[in-house]
Order: sequence, then structure tokens, then C-alpha cells
Amino acid sequence: MLKWLIRRGISAFERRWGYDATYMHEVVEKAGVGAMLPMNGLQKLGAYRRDIPKEAYYAAAIVASKAADCGPCLQLGISMADAAGVAPSVVRAALRDDREGLPESARLAYDLARSVVARDGSGEAARTEILRRYGHRALVSLAYVMVVANAYPTLKYALGYGHTCARVRVGGEDVTLEAAAAR
Repeated sequence: MLKWLIRRGISAFERRWGYDATYMHEVVEKAGVGAMLPMNGLQKLGAYRRDIPKEAYYAAAIVASKAADCGPCLQLGISMADAAGVAPSVVRAALRDDREGLPESARLAYDLARSVVARDGSGEAARTEILRRYGHRALVSLAYVMVVANAYPTLKYALGYGHTCARVRVGGEDVTLEAAAAR
């Protein structure tokens, strides 16, 4: 019964987001329900957004997902940003590394995410300002979305389902990316 419910939930997710979750079906079928249950934790982690503007949250998610080099996961994040009401111009700016094209509220999250992806420590000023303006729950929200944006592509690549990003759709138009630019 639990296996049936999980499969049904995965199928509903696929339909809602136009996303191929074959790797999730494989986990359930080949590794069992017990192997799928920890994914609930990732879903909860990714759903945590407190005290941070949606543009900032999704800018960080897009930067992290793009760096993870997963076209379908990046597209999923873009679709989720769209469903949350984030303007396509904000999504495009985050995708194209156009910091000045982002609203001021998203620049701090973008700067932090770029620093985290690069592991270069350049995000300290952004982190400090995020804490000052929005508080610790906002910073935790950004950290969680960056973790999740990397976790799913990592899982997919490990299972043999990874895809390099080449083109995504934003606001009904194709946006071409160079995977190397994300690194």
C-alpha cells in the first residue's frame, strides 16, 4: 500500500511540473520504499522558506542549481519560481549572471549563492546583510534551498540520470546556457 502511495505521489509530481522523475520510480522499485523515505527530508528542507523575499530565495536556488549542472532540475526550479510569481526577468538575470538585472532584494542572495558555489568566501558581506535585514531564518532558508538544489542533481548523476544543462525555458522563451559558465 505504501509503495502504491509513493508511486502515485511521484506521478502527480511529474504531471504537475512536467518533470521526468524516472530516477525516483527506480529507487522505489529497485531499492524499495525504505530507500525512498529519506527523500521526504529533502522535500521538507526544500520547502522551508521563511522571512526572505521570493525573488531572493529563487535567485539563490537558480544559482545553486545551475552550478550543479542539471538541466531538468534547473528547469524544475525555474518552473517553481514561475509558479511562486517570480518575474521572468528576475529568473533570466539569475541564469545569465546579470547581477545588476536583479532586484536589490535578490542581489544579496545571489551574491551569497555565488560565493557558496565558488567556495571562495566572498559572500561574507552578503551573509551579514541578509542577517541584518531578514534574520537567521532567512539565512537558513537560503542555505537549505542551495543544499537541495545540489542534492537532487547529485542523486540523479549518481543513479545515471544526470543531464547537462544546455537550454531552459523562462516565461515561454528559450534561454541558452553554457554549462561551463555556471562553474
